[in-house]
Amino acid sequence: MQPVKMYTTAVCPYCIRAKQILKSKGVEQILEIRVDMEPEERAKMMQITGRRTVPQIFIGDTHVGGCDDLVALDGRGGLLPLLNGSPA
Repeated sequence: MQPVKMYTTAVCPYCIRAKQILKSKGVEQILEIRVDMEPEERAKMMQITGRRTVPQIFIGDTHVGGCDDLVALDGRGGLLPLLNGSPA
C-alpha cells in the first residue's frame, strides 16, 4: 500500500472525514502534518499544492486534493487502485 500524507488541522471536519474514508479502505498509517501547529508547514503545503485549505491529501507521490476530491476519486473507482500503487 502506498504511503499517505495529509496536511490537517485539529478541528477540521473534512480532515476527520478524509481519515475515516482512508481507514475504511485499509490505510493503517497516515502521516499527518498539522498546519495549525506548524505554520511553516502551511506555507510549504501552499507552495506544493497551490491551495490553502485542509485537508490536502497525498497518496504516494500523487496529490489527490481535499476531502471532496478524495470522495470523487473513490466514487469513480480510483481510490483503491491508487492506494495499491496504480495511477489514478
